[in-house]
Amino acid sequence: MKYQLYREQQLQCTIENAWNFFAAAKNIFKITPEEMHFKLLSSLENDIICEGMTIDYSVAPLFGIPLRWTTEILEVVHQKSFTDIQKRGPYKIWHHRHDFIANENGVLMIDTVDYELPLGKLGDWMHHLIVKDKITDLFEYRQNKIHNILDL
Repeated sequence: MKYQLYREQQLQCTIENAWNFFAAAKNIFKITPEEMHFKLLSSLENDIICEGMTIDYSVAPLFGIPLRWTTEILEVVHQKSFTDIQKRGPYKIWHHRHDFIANENGVLMIDTVDYELPLGKLGDWMHHLIVKDKITDLFEYRQNKIHNILDL
């Protein structure tokens, strides 16, 4: 079964500051909980995201078990949006769109994640039992970290 996580966050910064932070691939470390044991495995010659860029990570989202995760940047619209997908990792499907909308209060940031777990009904059961809460917790953690980093 496919699921969707949708989040909005109003940032009190300029579109330039928001974009520069999120377009720097290494900044994912700053908004990922330490208990996920997130490690960058790619050597990034250019840290700024671009279409076709792939990034390899190791992450331990459940029970401390490390998993390889490869992300590909599908689409980048400068200071507007970018989309990444999982090419290799724990999900059957992971499609994450990041939108940035400048407004009178700064920038409205929107995350839309469409995802599906493997293993059919077992994956659906794991989603309801553990995964949904883990993803929700991750994005709440990110929201707090982003607020501390970007809101001026």
